[in-house]
Amino acid sequence: MRVIAGTCRSLRLKTPPGADVRPTTDRIKETLFNIISARVPGADFLDLFCGCGAIGIEALSRGAASSVFVDSSDTSIRYTRENLEFTKLADRAEIIRSDAAGVISRLFVEGKRFDVIFMDPPYSNGLERKVLGELSHFNLLKEDGTIIVEAKNDTDFSYVSGLGFEITREKLYGSNKHMFITLSEEGKSKS
Repeated sequence: MRVIAGTCRSLRLKTPPGADVRPTTDRIKETLFNIISARVPGADFLDLFCGCGAIGIEALSRGAASSVFVDSSDTSIRYTRENLEFTKLADRAEIIRSDAAGVISRLFVEGKRFDVIFMDPPYSNGLERKVLGELSHFNLLKEDGTIIVEAKNDTDFSYVSGLGFEITREKLYGSNKHMFITLSEEGKSKS
């Protein structure tokens, strides 16, 4: 696992052993950042279910102004902290040990808003639906912000319109996909 581009290009990140953390592959990460490259410089980024922090670190390396990293695992938090220190990006980062759905209201109350919210929850647990539900109540998106969800290819997202969101793009890979989600007009009128 390495940083693909930017100020930390080619630096190798630590990943926890075992199957608890499933880092996004370098190839998929590169494709994702090619898609969102115009959004990243100067962006405020939220990395939910951050694992070892690779996605948020990639965003910081490519010029994001800040990144908040959230995970409920002590191991993930430790690896994220070590990777941020190694890449010398910790000064633009905040690390929160919390359940992803539970942290949404806290960030909202603190007045945090993000240009990009990325989440890569454990597959097939319905956690993306729970977090999107929280985001529909506590909007953390800046105007024209986007939510990106990494999920298995067969994960159903037909419910998002009922939450005030719309799917703007779907990028399929081998067995997984990235869903790009923004506030619908109805969702914007609620915020």
